[in-house]
Amino acid sequence: MRMRPPTLSSDDRELFHLVSRAAFANPFGDERDRVDRELAGRGGRDEDILDRAVTRVRRRLEALGGGGPVRFDAFRDRDVQLVQHAIVFDVFHRYFGGMDAHIAAQQQAGKAPVRAAFAPPMLAMLEAHGFDRPRALRLVAVFFQMARAYFFVARSLLGKSPSMKRLRESLWNGAITRDVGLYEAHLVGRMDDFSTIVLGETGTGKGAAAQALGRSGFIPYDDKRERFTHAFTSTFLALNLSEFSESLVESELFGHAKGAFTGALAEHEGALSRSGPHGVVFLDEIGEVSIPVQIKLLRVLQERAFHPVGSRDEKTFAGRVIAATHRDVDRLRREGRLRDDFYYRLSSDVVVVPTLRERLDETPEELAELVAHLCERILGAPAPEVASDVSLAIERDLGPAHPWPGNVRELEQCVRRVLLTGGCRAASHAPAAPTAAWLDAIAKGDLPAERLLGLYCAELHRRHGTYEKVAAITGLDRRTVKKHVTAADAQASAETEPG
Repeated sequence: MRMRPPTLSSDDRELFHLVSRAAFANPFGDERDRVDRELAGRGGRDEDILDRAVTRVRRRLEALGGGGPVRFDAFRDRDVQLVQHAIVFDVFHRYFGGMDAHIAAQQQAGKAPVRAAFAPPMLAMLEAHGFDRPRALRLVAVFFQMARAYFFVARSLLGKSPSMKRLRESLWNGAITRDVGLYEAHLVGRMDDFSTIVLGETGTGKGAAAQALGRSGFIPYDDKRERFTHAFTSTFLALNLSEFSESLVESELFGHAKGAFTGALAEHEGALSRSGPHGVVFLDEIGEVSIPVQIKLLRVLQERAFHPVGSRDEKTFAGRVIAATHRDVDRLRREGRLRDDFYYRLSSDVVVVPTLRERLDETPEELAELVAHLCERILGAPAPEVASDVSLAIERDLGPAHPWPGNVRELEQCVRRVLLTGGCRAASHAPAAPTAAWLDAIAKGDLPAERLLGLYCAELHRRHGTYEKVAAITGLDRRTVKKHVTAADAQASAETEPG
């Protein structure tokens, strides 16, 4: 006698509809929080919401399976997908701790892939639930990608302010998309074509945001070796373009052939060549590169092809590009320093990292949270009493209205200064505010343009604290700003020395 396929009760169907919403929602978004609360039911503590939700789903699946693994393909058509989603939700959370442990083990091991102990039992469980082997292998890789994205986004970009919450949500979307179901069905292995540009002031944490995204890419699982084909620790390659002279930028990006220019004594492999499949190249300070370099990078983004300097051999770029700049991209485009077509091709996704000023305006208590985190990182262990003392020193010396022109980077150095000296009033060697003497010289027309520009840059540097901010205000190159500020400081010192 042929057995009738089981069906879900109306209560089960209602529960599993919620699970479907939770399984595919952004974990940093409001929707996931609302669904988790519905799944968890009333009562209990807020910090236990996810555990209660997972337990409820797991118990229902165990009941449906009669003590063994429930197979989604045993149900009637209208229920198959709901049961499948519940299984996916349960298996992911069942092995979440094992995936976190593997992340730590891989970080400690370095760039060679290590055995993923969680993966064989996860693979076996997925197959026992009815997934065929190719789909189960893909799910193991997607699950680990999701675990990495959550790990790096949650741990490297702290803060309860709405702007930081939006940033974390945006980075998850950049790695997994807004819908995990859409991603797993259609976009696995196809994200290399989705370039991202990260915008924000100097010191806000653009590099941390890029690294979190860059370490969250899809990497296939090799079930024969019981490890992933690449270590996520080897897939992220960062290049700060402002560190290189115009003549060296192309070589660092594209590589060069032996004899391509004076001093090219051997072939050099550039960043685009070193980034293999599943790799990410982070191009920091993209606003500094020349138009000819932008044109060559545009070809890389559109055709995945490039030539090393001095070579006719065409090479293929196999990774994903993340770029960043602290500059105003609209201004760069208006001034013709950033090509529109290059910008549009870079900006499949635009991630904006908020300033520390914005974060503290929204949530003032975020400063204490950041100080505690920085103290823990610097000291190697949580130190609540030390962090409290540091926060008091910052409040005493800088006050609540301090604008933090250097953002989180400035805060970190401020914490270090307090740990060393007990205070954070940095001695300033920048020139004083404009004096009546040189304002008078301007009025009389006695001040050379070069000297005027130097004094103006030095005054802006005194107010804002960074060469990058002065460069953004004046439209000058950072190196040019530094030259003018240094010259103005030197002249001011010479004028005050007894003669």
